[in-house]
Amino acid sequence: ALIEGLAAEVVMADAAYDADHLRQAIAAKGALAVIPNNPSRALKHPLDKHLYAQRHLVECCFSKLKQFRRVATRFEKTAR
Repeated sequence: ALIEGLAAEVVMADAAYDADHLRQAIAAKGALAVIPNNPSRALKHPLDKHLYAQRHLVECCFSKLKQFRRVATRFEKTAR
């Protein structure tokens, strides 16, 4: 659903996206799944911790986008 039609070498996701069907879909596209294991998972998958550490760059980008959205739409001051 979210990865349909997207080309990527690496797919980084949160532990909430640790599902076998997502990992299989990512592998079918020829990408590497960098997803930490869900604590309740019986079969643990390897995790590239150095690559996963780069995920903070994506989180910072989303944070900046949310900040600029508030400025652009004047979220705090709604017209009455």
